[in-house]
Amino acid sequence: MPHDSQTPLLEMHGISKTFPGVKALQNVQLAAYGGEVLALMGENGAGKSTLMKILSGAYVADPGGEIRIAGTPTRIGSPSAAQAAGIAIIYQELALAPNLTVAENIYLGSELGRHGMIDRVTMREACRPVLERLGAPFKPETLVSTLSVAEQQMVEIARALHRHARILVLDEPTTALSARETDRLFALIRQLREEGIALIYISHRMAEIDELADRVAVLRDGAYIGTLEKEDVSSAAIVRMMVGRDLSGFYTKKRGETHEFGTPVLEVEGLTDGYRVKPCSFTLHHGEVLGIAGLVGAGRTELARLIYGADPHLKGVIKLEGKTLNLRSPREGLDAGIAYLTEDRKALGLFLDMSCAGNLNLGVIGRDAHSGVLDRARGRSRAANAFSALKVRAANSLVSVGGLSGGNQQKVLLGRLLETGPKVLILDEPTRGVDIGAKSEIYRIIGDLAAKGLGIIVISSEMPEIVGVCDRVLVMREGVITGEVGGPSKPEITQEAIMAYAAGIAA
Repeated sequence: MPHDSQTPLLEMHGISKTFPGVKALQNVQLAAYGGEVLALMGENGAGKSTLMKILSGAYVADPGGEIRIAGTPTRIGSPSAAQAAGIAIIYQELALAPNLTVAENIYLGSELGRHGMIDRVTMREACRPVLERLGAPFKPETLVSTLSVAEQQMVEIARALHRHARILVLDEPTTALSARETDRLFALIRQLREEGIALIYISHRMAEIDELADRVAVLRDGAYIGTLEKEDVSSAAIVRMMVGRDLSGFYTKKRGETHEFGTPVLEVEGLTDGYRVKPCSFTLHHGEVLGIAGLVGAGRTELARLIYGADPHLKGVIKLEGKTLNLRSPREGLDAGIAYLTEDRKALGLFLDMSCAGNLNLGVIGRDAHSGVLDRARGRSRAANAFSALKVRAANSLVSVGGLSGGNQQKVLLGRLLETGPKVLILDEPTRGVDIGAKSEIYRIIGDLAAKGLGIIVISSEMPEIVGVCDRVLVMREGVITGEVGGPSKPEITQEAIMAYAAGIAA
């Protein structure tokens, strides 16, 4: 832990950045000490990425600010200058060449030569010590394409350390990692902290911040809000700094709160694919938010795919408002009134190069065609109304959806589904990869839709989310619904009760 007498390894003073018409950063301060993990937090759009791009040399700050490395003023005007200053950033999207070996990636851009040829033998031997230092389970000659995401991440860290990085930035490093891989990464981070490296850790996951961070710095709307010391760090304090309000009203429901529901909207009886999903039965009511919880691999998404027609079921019955359905595709499910929001909005949900309006109107574009001519004005009007109702933050609906924050992308995808007029809405990991403020707005939308009578199923790996937004929770384990928590007769939903069913230890 740093002491008051120590000089920070990194100091950023008065950092500002202006883009045409936008003040992205305004007089931001940041300090990181050797031998600490400094968490950098803020909503999407708060300025974290811009600040780190200035630190990495990808952007040049406006005149007037100063960066100091170990107390020495340092001008960082390019990525090579940042590298020379001992700064490295491991981005969420790894920057590796999969067709090259580990050693070739570590030396990428600074290859060793001999007699006019690349000296691969010397490169392999020279990078072996850093791999051993990290405890890497692969060799310098291993092709990167054969490595897991976690191992590729280790290659990036090895490259940074081989280039003598003293300041290491990790941007959402656990997004694609399993629980076991995350544990290994955390052990590596602690090792690097012990070696005196300053680590800046960017994440939206409160549990990770609580486990790793020595201090937490918060940005909001391009401004530095403050830094919390370890003893002052709490979810409530961080949220208050990030969004300017406390946690009260964060979730739409309070623990123990009961609601009156309408008639059954969805009835599932003995539904199974004969493999990953064993026979499952449950009822969803109008106006109810039903959670489906369970550990990774429990069969939650697989059950959802059977319900809306993405995968064929072997046996079982699906009824919507009393009518038996025989769904053979997601399109048939959507036409029947069952909408599904995928857990992977970028790969499976959105067309990132298309405009927000284009994405919003995809599900109902047939309504706007008359005599073979598309009524674009009607589509723009529909998109504008959806933007207003869902509070999408963008200049207008014609901008590319790929340029929006994760939370706003999720709202656009949700808006597309709502335009189809569903009776049942299945939300698979609805707040994955979105910031605290966007989570709060998505929870508000879920509450508003339920109040209008929509039947909603929420699949989530975040226990506080399941507890906070759901009226009742079904728990799955190994493809079986092992228990139910909450409901009118026993309204209290607890994480302990859910985990007991998920782990198979419930009485």
